[in-house]
Amino acid sequence: MELGLAILLTDYAMAPAALGASAEERGFQSLFLAEHTHIPVSRDTPYPGGTELPREYSHTIDPFVGLAAAATATERLKVGTGVCLVNQHDPIVTAKEVATLDHVSRGRFLFGVGAGWNKEEMRNHGTDPSRRWGQMRERVEAMKAIWMEDEAEYHGRYVDFDPIWSWPKPVQKPHPPILVGGVGDKVLDRVVAYGDEWIPNRVKSPEELGERIAELQRRASAAGRGRIPVTVFGAKAETRLLDRLRAAGVTRSLFYLHPDEAAAMQRQLDELGELVAAWDG
Repeated sequence: MELGLAILLTDYAMAPAALGASAEERGFQSLFLAEHTHIPVSRDTPYPGGTELPREYSHTIDPFVGLAAAATATERLKVGTGVCLVNQHDPIVTAKEVATLDHVSRGRFLFGVGAGWNKEEMRNHGTDPSRRWGQMRERVEAMKAIWMEDEAEYHGRYVDFDPIWSWPKPVQKPHPPILVGGVGDKVLDRVVAYGDEWIPNRVKSPEELGERIAELQRRASAAGRGRIPVTVFGAKAETRLLDRLRAAGVTRSLFYLHPDEAAAMQRQLDELGELVAAWDG
């Protein structure tokens, strides 16, 4: 099981290039940046964390720009969106951003995608929250067509365009891995239908997750697919928990970093780096 980092990286925190370099130096496999384009001042949607919405949610930097900076400062570190809210982006533009970042990183990009939880945020982008899952699927499928075809076209309910030319194509073939986020009842259907990996968050227990991973692999086999990797957000820095996650079938665990000034984040990285060095993964 690989170990990586996830963060809502902000304008007041450690710079992304320095964070990437520090993560690679300490042996982490990957760095994932979360996304919120904005936070509406008036909001009825409850925060899934169950508390007041933390400050960092309204201060996040653009993940594609931040990951490009991290990629240019590293050689091996995989860089990923955790997750990109694809319904808040034009799919043709996003396909270009993903392909470009895969070039900048020389094939080290992981494309985590999700539909989001903040309904007011979605509506500001013209997305009907009740239709966000169908929109997400079509946008991912449209991007796949752009990455894989010289003259790509897509005709769906939410995304519709005639043949286009768009380069560069991604370094990774047929495209960077698509990690589908979510923990709802239908998420496994989505992963099997158009994803390459599953990236759940807010996991209650490794054993409960293991049951869902087993079901995911059964569905993948029935669909004629191989084993699907699973990345977990927010693993605690405990070796026993990591052992349980690995036994459950998790292939990558991500520790959350708290965004802070550089010295404070270096201390977080040092502590987590000691665990990475000591853990028999």
